[in-house]
Amino acid sequence: MNYEAWLMAGILVAMFALLIWGKLPTWLVFIGTLTVAMTLRLAPVNELLSGFSNPGVITVAALFPIAAGMYATGAITIASNLLVGLPEKLRQAQLKIFAPVAGASAFLNNTPLVAMMIPVVKDLSQRTGIPATKLLMPMSFASILGGASTLIGTSTNLIIAGLIVSAGLPALNIFAPTLVAIPAAIIGIIFLMTLGNRLLPEDKQEENDYGKRRYKAEFMVYEGSLLIGKTIKETGLLEAPGYQLVEFDRNDPEIQHHKLELPSHERRGLFHRLARLWRIRDRSKPKLPDVERMAIDPDQTLEAGDLLTYDTDRDALPGLWTTIGIKPAAGTKLESKRYTHHLVEVVVAPSHPTVGRFISELPVRKNPPYRAEIVAISRDNTSPEVPLKDVRIMGGDVGVIEVEDDFFYESRGQLEFSLTRRMDGYRIQRTSRATIAGIITIVMVLLAAFNVMSMLNAALLGGLALLLTGSMTSRTAWQSLEWDTIVILGAAVGLSTAVTATGLSDLIAQGLTALGGSNPYAALVMVFTGCIILTNVITNAAAASIMFPVAISLTAALEVSFTPFAVVLMLGTSYAFINPAGYQTNLMVQEPGNYSFMNFAKLGLPLTILVGAIVLILTPLIYEF
Repeated sequence: MNYEAWLMAGILVAMFALLIWGKLPTWLVFIGTLTVAMTLRLAPVNELLSGFSNPGVITVAALFPIAAGMYATGAITIASNLLVGLPEKLRQAQLKIFAPVAGASAFLNNTPLVAMMIPVVKDLSQRTGIPATKLLMPMSFASILGGASTLIGTSTNLIIAGLIVSAGLPALNIFAPTLVAIPAAIIGIIFLMTLGNRLLPEDKQEENDYGKRRYKAEFMVYEGSLLIGKTIKETGLLEAPGYQLVEFDRNDPEIQHHKLELPSHERRGLFHRLARLWRIRDRSKPKLPDVERMAIDPDQTLEAGDLLTYDTDRDALPGLWTTIGIKPAAGTKLESKRYTHHLVEVVVAPSHPTVGRFISELPVRKNPPYRAEIVAISRDNTSPEVPLKDVRIMGGDVGVIEVEDDFFYESRGQLEFSLTRRMDGYRIQRTSRATIAGIITIVMVLLAAFNVMSMLNAALLGGLALLLTGSMTSRTAWQSLEWDTIVILGAAVGLSTAVTATGLSDLIAQGLTALGGSNPYAALVMVFTGCIILTNVITNAAAASIMFPVAISLTAALEVSFTPFAVVLMLGTSYAFINPAGYQTNLMVQEPGNYSFMNFAKLGLPLTILVGAIVLILTPLIYEF
């Protein structure tokens, strides 16, 4: 008995124990396990590190900038608004997302699909309040279920098809696993949308907004906006966690952006100004937004020039600011392109030249050192009740402003703000590049789908094209890389080499062969079980390469057809639901959804048992031994 195989088994058990414990970062557990295997010399160093040069791992890394480019241009947001919209209920959102993703994954690589859908799901969750945790993991599972239904849907199916041809067996057609995989996918998705919801974690949200700073924010629907003609409810701009629409004004001449005229009663003299100031101060008392909220018709259609006034907290404000189709309605007009602008939170100092002036009077200087559009104002941690144009600026007011690059230079060393804090991570989408970004991504997918070039080659070319066309900056591309996912996937591939080098894979195969016995159905069950175990212990590609010769030897010994075994090989190596490291799309959704290993196991285990039972029942009925 090879002691190294048992030593490797013990290391893997310890790794899974640490993952279940959940106190250490997943990437650290995988790197630590890889380090132990390297220290004990269970495999050559170059093989243990081969995962970090593996084309599959690099492909995943190359797809992150593609998704970032699609999001930065608004292409994926616009497409999702047309296809998914803003569902009101969880079940509706799941149906609109899972079914298309599963269907598309049958003919396209599911990795780029999931990569592009992740920011869509996050935006949808923010705007509707539907928990992202109820969508991201099952979306990955739906893509796996759909991808397994054709020969070209997953890389492992193609690997197995290639092994079949190399072994001198009859080649399979593109729909070989379809008759079994489609029923499994349908029932699996139904499970995800019903009982599966109870097994998924809830989003961690605060019970109430007490103590959060509230802002008054005003946005205007600009000419040519994609929101024109849609109802307030359809756009998702009525209400969401953190913000609510408190006032709607239709084409008010006094609110046309950057052309605000001081109301006539503000020009009547000192008495009226003092009276006005008193009323503003008197009305600046804290209010409860839910009690004071004005009645707004959610079916009101939007037109250019409409003013939308919100009561919002700081967390929700950037989401409003980045919404395609609206822009701040007050302040000094910025001449540069909006996608280059930044969002900054400031505290007005008593020395600021605008103190004592109304926002409608801005700008107060002929040649201001910088320009700023006012996104929102907060006073005493509450939202002022008067319109922004009627707010008299005071020292200590907290404002959120949209600025150009020169703001950070011109505001240095000045005493106009007591505090300046840049709100990083939020950028206006460059919608003028949405069409070109969409075309680049479609071409990338088609090149890979029709085997013109590898997915890696197509993804690298696509990323380069996005950079050259200005659809994405180099900084955005670099920041889009999720290093945790890349490290975990690279380490998992490296560990699979140790499983093979130590003989652990052979030990598993021998045990399964012995259990298969002389019964074809028992052998089929053992092959499928072995695929599931190895896929979730190492990787699906490694599981396919290990279990294929086992299936060959079993069919030869039993003198039965290899076709049903080929089908369970494909499906068994695709159904990686228990361990997030078993499939790349699982790793991609793990961090955005803040899932633990146990979250995957809790949902993935019953799903695996369910679809596995369907596969093992249907396969021998459809494909005779």
